[in-house]
Amino acid sequence: MDTAVRAIPVRHWGRWVSGGAVVLLVAWLVWSAARSGFVDAAQVRHYLFSPLILQGLRATVILAVLSQATGIVLGVAFAVMRLSKNAVASWVAGAYIWFFRGTPVLVQLFFWYNGVPSVWKSIDVTLPFIHTTLYSARMVDFMTPFMAAFLGLALNEGAYMAEIVRAGILSVDPGQVEAAQALGMTPLLTMRRIVLPQAMRVIVPPTGNEFISMLKTTSLASAITYGELLRRSSDIYSTNLQVVPLLVVASLWYLVLTTVASGGQYLLERRFGRAGSSVRRRRRV
Repeated sequence: MDTAVRAIPVRHWGRWVSGGAVVLLVAWLVWSAARSGFVDAAQVRHYLFSPLILQGLRATVILAVLSQATGIVLGVAFAVMRLSKNAVASWVAGAYIWFFRGTPVLVQLFFWYNGVPSVWKSIDVTLPFIHTTLYSARMVDFMTPFMAAFLGLALNEGAYMAEIVRAGILSVDPGQVEAAQALGMTPLLTMRRIVLPQAMRVIVPPTGNEFISMLKTTSLASAITYGELLRRSSDIYSTNLQVVPLLVVASLWYLVLTTVASGGQYLLERRFGRAGSSVRRRRRV
């Protein structure tokens, strides 16, 4: 006689207790801050959509997007060079990654903003042999706070993206590269059509994390007077002395930006995850 075995649900009381404790702790902290007057909610609401704050928010987004996009392009280029059989190209890529990953990004920002104009007095772009000048400017006029922040963040990000892209490329089965070469595909075409599309499943998640980090790292540009979100907040509280409310305003906008970026990262990961699953199903068939 068959007897049915009923599965007894396991209640994870420890998770509920620990979760409830965390919620109570957060609620107590918020209540204590509100009661003590540590954060003036009226001031936060007043400055949350201030034109100066929104101007800094726009500058933050522009700097983060441009720096991340340039960093991705540099990362792909230097990752390919790092894996190249050309010893010179591999050495140059390795030196670039070593230097920009090994020095603080804040130091790099100061280097571009203060160091470069003190050494090079002008920048001239001329055509060789015919001596035609395409662009000429004083370095102090060219190296604006935006340009220094862009160069510093983009070059630093390119070093990290190079290692991320390199890991993605190495995750692709070498047999597919050999098959592409057997079909007569050039190395560049193989990289563009075969390797990089499959490597995206490995590249996308850490790239999303890097962009989220970039949104916050732009705050370092305030040290070289670039008018991003934190700089605009400090400009306001240096005059009205409302330090905490303005820092809360900046924090809230950073949370909004990172939340939106996290949502975009989730959608990209799900899309490339589906693409990878369909490729694996076709291989099994």
